[in-house]
Amino acid sequence: MNFIPKNYLIALLAGAACVLGFAPFGFYPLPILALAVLFTLWLRAESVRAQVKLGWCFGLGFFASGVSWIYVALHDYGDMPMYLSLPAIILFAAFLALLPALAGYLQARLRGTASQKFLLLMPAIWVLVEWLRGMLFTGFPWLTLGYAHSESPLAGFAPVLGVYGVSLLAALSAGCLALLWQVRWTRAGKFALLGLLSIWLTGAALRTVQWTQPTGAPFSVALLQGNIAQDLKFDEDAIVGTLESYRRQILSTDARLIVLPESAFPLLRSQVPPQLVAQIREHAKLNASDVLIGSFDKENGRYYNSVFALGASENAYAAEQHYRKTHLVPFGEFIPWRDALGWLINGVLNIPMGDLARGGAAQYPLALAGQQVAVNICYEDVFGEEIINALPAATLLVNVTNDAWYGHSIAAAQHNQISQLRALETGRMMLRATNTGVTSIINVEGKIVQQLAQHQEGMLQGMAQGYTGSTPYVRWGNFAVVMLLIAMLGVAFMLRRKVRA
Repeated sequence: MNFIPKNYLIALLAGAACVLGFAPFGFYPLPILALAVLFTLWLRAESVRAQVKLGWCFGLGFFASGVSWIYVALHDYGDMPMYLSLPAIILFAAFLALLPALAGYLQARLRGTASQKFLLLMPAIWVLVEWLRGMLFTGFPWLTLGYAHSESPLAGFAPVLGVYGVSLLAALSAGCLALLWQVRWTRAGKFALLGLLSIWLTGAALRTVQWTQPTGAPFSVALLQGNIAQDLKFDEDAIVGTLESYRRQILSTDARLIVLPESAFPLLRSQVPPQLVAQIREHAKLNASDVLIGSFDKENGRYYNSVFALGASENAYAAEQHYRKTHLVPFGEFIPWRDALGWLINGVLNIPMGDLARGGAAQYPLALAGQQVAVNICYEDVFGEEIINALPAATLLVNVTNDAWYGHSIAAAQHNQISQLRALETGRMMLRATNTGVTSIINVEGKIVQQLAQHQEGMLQGMAQGYTGSTPYVRWGNFAVVMLLIAMLGVAFMLRRKVRA
């Protein structure tokens, strides 16, 4: 206690508490309250340096608690020694915390009244920094504040402004609470309370709007969860058992669309036994079905994380349909700055298929089960601005994932919540087939209709519906919210000049 000033400790704990607002906990008011605490600490701090430190402490608590599951991937499955993996996580959280520290610096340098700070500067700068985090070094938008509100009234803003728009409304809510605490029941306090109520009532009203329309009849789906242990997934002795497990599941269902997880077949497409392919294809065509299978692919000496399709839709296409992952995970799927850091893949980390190539930027939806299916693989669903590239042509979203890398941590639940926002933003259902969970069916309202229990083999059978049309977010992406943030900063600047005059 004597070594950590009280306000820095409060900021650290407030940041750590934020993780309870996200899945699997779901106490979505908590991040708003925590951010209101940070805003108040910023306003009362005596120096710019203190405000930077407060932002950094908040970020350290937030990211150290929120993404600590990366340790499981590094240590348990990447074979990185504890004396390296533990400091790596701390350093990663400390690095990410530099962005809230930057927010602290920027809002400190832009002076204004308490009302201007809480209602304009702090919320806008916080979300601008979140947006920046989603782009730097290929982007890490995990734990963007808006994801905590997948099932709150603020989710109504997702089809209009996307997840960053939801973040902005959450940050504005925090600003209203901070202002109300600062000025109590004065005229400004009443204005803050009115603003808070308006935000949440508008969000609730927007949740009732139907932005897209059903197309075609509902159809049956089967989402397979193999529950293959990560340490066995690429074991040559275990691959036969893996293929047999999925073969058995596929042949046991007559669903119109059958989806397997990411790299369910841990082989190159050319290495998948032809007799297995023939059996799956025959079963699918007999039932007028399509099967989407995760595997790897090779072309011109380059390897890809991909999916390929077998079944009834092949009749209309001369070539087998496939999708190759475009947005890869640094150090997990490719090595940035290879000349300097290439030794990592073989020296410190032991990650199979850890140096992949990117799929083409312009890949069309797959024609499956009478739908136009936009496939995204694992981490790709974190980038809403990239998911909408397949729309409005796509009528259905499918995510295939292998979160077994993160064991029994909270990562899989957080990832599933991210997919809920993608469904909200696009007005499309999202089907998720995962190796160990969370395998789920998410409707256009972002609600989980069905899901399998984690860490057990199973098949989620249900119904899906295609949708057409465009939400406002599909039409303008992040442009609208970024313009709104710039406008808020502009208004704050003009009000400052007016006061000076």
